[in-house]
Amino acid sequence: MIGISASGAVGLASNNNEVAAARLKGLTPGVRVALLCVLVGAACLLLAPSQAWIKTWPQALTLPATAWIGSGLTATFEFLKPAARLAAKLLEYPMAGANRLLVGSPYALTIGILAALGWHIGGSRMLALVLAGLGFILASGYWIASMNTLALVVVSVPLALVVGGLIGVFAYEFRSVRRTVETVLDIMQTVPTFAYLTPLLLLFGFGPVVGLIASVIYAAPPMARNVLLGLQRVEPDIREAAIMSGATRVQQLLLVEIPSATQQIMVGVNQTIMAALSMVIIAAVIGGFNDIGWEVLLTMRKAAFGQSLIAGVVIVIFAVLADRMSSGLAKDRKRHSWKVTVAVLLTGIIVAALQGPYLPAANDFAVFKGATAVIDRYLGAFTAANGALLEGIKNTTMFFVLLPLRIGLDEAVLPFTWGFQWTSGISIAVFGIASVAALVLGMRNRAIAGLSLLVATGILVTGIANLPWPFVLVALGGLGWLAGGPKLSAFAVLMVSVVLVMGLWEPALLSLYLCAASVLICVVVGGAIGLACAVSENVWRVMRPVCDFLQTIPLFVFLIPVLMFFQIGEFSAFLAICAYAIVPMIRYTHHGLTSTPEELIEAAVSSGANEWQVMREVRIPYSAPTILLGLNQTILYAFSMLVIAALIGTTDLGQQIYLALGQGDVGLGVAAGASMAILALVADRLIQGFAARQRHALGL
Repeated sequence: MIGISASGAVGLASNNNEVAAARLKGLTPGVRVALLCVLVGAACLLLAPSQAWIKTWPQALTLPATAWIGSGLTATFEFLKPAARLAAKLLEYPMAGANRLLVGSPYALTIGILAALGWHIGGSRMLALVLAGLGFILASGYWIASMNTLALVVVSVPLALVVGGLIGVFAYEFRSVRRTVETVLDIMQTVPTFAYLTPLLLLFGFGPVVGLIASVIYAAPPMARNVLLGLQRVEPDIREAAIMSGATRVQQLLLVEIPSATQQIMVGVNQTIMAALSMVIIAAVIGGFNDIGWEVLLTMRKAAFGQSLIAGVVIVIFAVLADRMSSGLAKDRKRHSWKVTVAVLLTGIIVAALQGPYLPAANDFAVFKGATAVIDRYLGAFTAANGALLEGIKNTTMFFVLLPLRIGLDEAVLPFTWGFQWTSGISIAVFGIASVAALVLGMRNRAIAGLSLLVATGILVTGIANLPWPFVLVALGGLGWLAGGPKLSAFAVLMVSVVLVMGLWEPALLSLYLCAASVLICVVVGGAIGLACAVSENVWRVMRPVCDFLQTIPLFVFLIPVLMFFQIGEFSAFLAICAYAIVPMIRYTHHGLTSTPEELIEAAVSSGANEWQVMREVRIPYSAPTILLGLNQTILYAFSMLVIAALIGTTDLGQQIYLALGQGDVGLGVAAGASMAILALVADRLIQGFAARQRHALGL
């Protein structure tokens, strides 16, 4: 035997530590982060059975944030309530005036005015679209309810435009506060819309004014962003010319810069109108008066899907008309003949004069009354005949996709669903196979892929809703470090820690699970559709109007078809989220793949690459930043739809917000809304960070 002295052993250990440190130092940041996640995840899995605090945040360390927020806001609201109620009274006057004007005006006059405007903006096509859309609304019997909705939009949009415009100009003029203003705008757009309603109800009282104010809060940020962007894009030569002519700063801004940014500002007008329309319908949840959003909600609650579908189509028509007409105004194109505009307007006035004695009243139209009965009858027959198939689709997706993602394979795999019981031995075998695969990938210089496989295996076995909080914080911190360095890492950890200490961790993980499941489907399906659109122009011609249609549909309407076939439940919420969030993935994938510079493609083709190799080696890498932005938008869309999905059966943060609205619990509503905004903000910053790094790597 060979003896080793104590000093020799110490020296050998020191050498080994130095070698290990040198090897660790030589690892890339991605490998280090993945390795740290694997080690922390393994430690959590091993210690969780004996250490309950790893899986569940200790109650002793949970802050009574909802009570603090509730008491603080209640005291503040009591102080502000007299001024707020006075403001609400003042806002009732323009709302009542707009309502009397639109409801009391002959429908022929309203149609004539909007048709004349449609011709002036877009010619015969826009004229036909306006006449067909408004004709459908009149025939549906929902004209009065639609005018009530339009009254809210007519008042809320100008307010949102003024507020958003002033915010945009303020951020442009004072660069020192620009970042703060942008953060506030992010918060205004990421806080779920339902979360606005609870505090506003306490502050302004019950009624349509709450919907108006919530609409302004939600619709102002798009205007602010586009005003800021438009002013930033004004050519320096134009500014210099204004300065050389002796214009003051106010004159330079009002007479030169804002007119130069008109086209971008009009894009903001379009987005503001769409946001206001969407929010007004959401505000119908609190009631107030008989608008079209309330009709949709009421018919859905009664399971009168025929009426619900007709009312939903009315909302879609409003959204399409608002989008097309405001988009037409945003485009710098020649307007059509004013003579035809006057002729259309005069025709509307003449018909309106003859409306009383010769035409039915707006409430007398019920052309689709028989159609709604037919829809309900055929829907009932279809669901009865295909109930087993629909139930099979629902159960298969729930038991084999959603439930494993939610609670993990170790709890979801049961004899009556999978045919066998998951055991600890199976877990050990799965982790063993994953470890071998990770080792093989590491030996092939793909260490990040191997370690990521181990992390994904752990998440799949454990379930997103059961993830230990230390692992989540470490993983987010590591992703933040890779995406943007220590500042982004600290931001991600601190923000998510706020959710943890507020005691909303479990519903937050449920929101994360449902969002992740929906985004995963959107990435796979939407990415594949976007790829097909990039390869075939014919596919894009078919998908483009579909994407336009899906993006103009207000959130409420997505609930109608899924409820018709799959009833209330988590699966219906999942489908509604996917339908709403898939469009950005399709659009950005198509745009990224088709915007690759021709010189790069020509260089690849001249080197002998075939079409698939060009796609894999050139187009996809170059379009990665754009596709990542599409992923970012898909995630934000999914979060925004989560609260709406709470109406049809979820148990996440959205449900907490909805319960707070019903109970008037302002503390819970604000805390849950802030928690969902935090998750969305963290996801937004991480994706933007990775997109920026990819652009830098490509030299863009």
